[in-house]
Parts: sequence; structure tokens; C-alpha cells
Amino acid sequence: MARCKAYLLRLLLVIPGVWLTGIVAFAFLPVPFSAVMVERQLGAWFGGNWGYVAHSDWVSMDQISPWMALAVVASEDQKFPEHWGFDVDAIQSVLDSEGKRMRGASTLSQQTAKNVFLWDGRSWLRKGLEAGLTVGIETVWSKRRILTVYLNVAEFGPGVFGVEEAAQRYFRKPASRLTPAEAALLAAVLPSPLRFSAAAPSGYVRQRQQWIQRQMRQLGGEGFLRQHRLH
Repeated sequence: MARCKAYLLRLLLVIPGVWLTGIVAFAFLPVPFSAVMVERQLGAWFGGNWGYVAHSDWVSMDQISPWMALAVVASEDQKFPEHWGFDVDAIQSVLDSEGKRMRGASTLSQQTAKNVFLWDGRSWLRKGLEAGLTVGIETVWSKRRILTVYLNVAEFGPGVFGVEEAAQRYFRKPASRLTPAEAALLAAVLPSPLRFSAAAPSGYVRQRQQWIQRQMRQLGGEGFLRQHRLH
């Protein structure tokens, strides 16, 4: 029993150290894989799906179309340039609602912290750890870096991680050449990439794509990104 307690204590000390090291290292280095990618891959193998492969191809922000950066901000977190990792108004709105959809209050910073360092799910434990990691990346990383990492680790479909892999898979082109409509379509599947499809978009996804394009125009297009130094 004493040995088990000692092992558990070491684990509790090591994990935060690994996260801290990752936050510092990934402020400069590409993220080779995310925790969600590992979770998906292991889940497929344990489920007997040996054909599943989590694909990702890291690219810098200069290699990503500005429309893609604008699309995810417009669809997921329009206050991204202004907040410190948390949208207080959105959190309060979610808590006041009957459904209490946790994702509805998640900023791009929170989603990045979860994707890179944590498992998928909606438990309050995970949300608590996510909050601490969000403070860490907001402190160490720039907004541009957070957006770069997010676009490289976001899940766009089964086995499809990162905007470069998504652009190649669905449009046969690099992420740098995505059009506003294509960027909006990819952003439209992000709330549920295993349910919605960019390859065969439903009517709902098409409606969401059009809404995102309107939001992109209302934000000011590429000028919004230049103003906030996001691209």
C-alpha cells in the first residue's frame, strides 16, 4: 500500500511537470501529436479497427489561408483577440441554460489546451484541468501561436487532424490555398467532426457554412486578422 501511494504521488508530480514542459516547448516547436489524436488512435486499435490512422501534417501560420484563421474565430470564438482564455459571458449563459452545453462556453484557447494535453469528454474534472492549462498557454503563448496550434490539432473528421490534412483530404489542395467558402465549410464541422462531414455536408452544415461566411464579412475580413496580429 505504501508503495502504491508513493507511485501515485510521483505520478501526480510528474504529470504537471510534463504539461508545463509542453507549454514552454510548444511555444516554439511544432506539436507532433495531440492527446486527442492518441486517444482516437488507441481507441481504434482497442476496438479492432486496425485500418484507422490519425493523420496530421504541421504547417506554420504563413502556410495557412487567412480565411481559415478567420473562419474558426468567426464560428468558434469571436472574442478570441480580447479575452484571457475565458469568455465569462458565454460561461454564464451556459450555466443559466437548461442544457448546460460545456462546449458552448469553450474558447479557442480552452479547446487548444484540451486537444493538446487532455482527453476528450465533458467531465468537470477535465474542465478543471483544462482551465489551468488554458491559463498556462495564455500566459506563455501569443494569440497567434494559440491559433496556429489550434488549426494544426483540430479534428476535422475520422483520422483527419489539422487544417493541412483536411485541405488535402477534402479539397486536394494545401491549406494556404483555401477559399473563404472552403474555410467556412471546414469550420462548420468543428462542433462535431465525427458527426458532420465536410466531404458530404448535410443541409445543416451548409447552413452553418453560410452563417460563418456572413460572420467573417461582418468581422471585417482579413483586416480583422491584421488588426489583431493573428495572421
